[in-house]
Amino acid sequence: MPSIVHEYDWPDRVIVGTVGRPGERTFYLQARSGRRLVSVALEKEQSAVLAEKIDEILDSLMAAQGSTLSIPVDTPVELVDNEPLEQPVDEEFRAGTMALGWDPATAQITLQAYSIVDGDEDEDPDDPLASEPEEVLLVKMPVGTARAFAKRTREIVGSGRPICPFCAQPMDPDGHTCELPGLL
Repeated sequence: MPSIVHEYDWPDRVIVGTVGRPGERTFYLQARSGRRLVSVALEKEQSAVLAEKIDEILDSLMAAQGSTLSIPVDTPVELVDNEPLEQPVDEEFRAGTMALGWDPATAQITLQAYSIVDGDEDEDPDDPLASEPEEVLLVKMPVGTARAFAKRTREIVGSGRPICPFCAQPMDPDGHTCELPGLL
């Protein structure tokens, strides 16, 4: 069966946000165009890598010889989005594999999030449709929006539990048992 594709070519809004308290947060990638809204669950690590890789793509495009693209070094003030996720947050699917790219025809970053594919032991491994994800989110972001998305995502990832300066593990508000490396 073909995948359901949630496509946002010029979204009104695309952000990463969370639900829950630090240590118990669920991360969501949310895209909206008009009244169409989709929320895809992510891992914290996926969110962090998205931000890092988007900045890397933008920085490499800026450094490319002969580039005529106008790519902001920092987040344009008018694109800063500190608002929470739009409610209700109804998880469409949980992201497994993700991909980033560059669309030179529209000068946009492309982000693809594929739903997790559950392996079925009875499936034919030679059938290319057997492991196709049920759903895909495809978002295309202009360069300024992409820079703002990356900045916000880094801030959201970094706003979790504080890190212990001794063992580098997250500290819970209820207490922390520090496991210093090499002292056990």
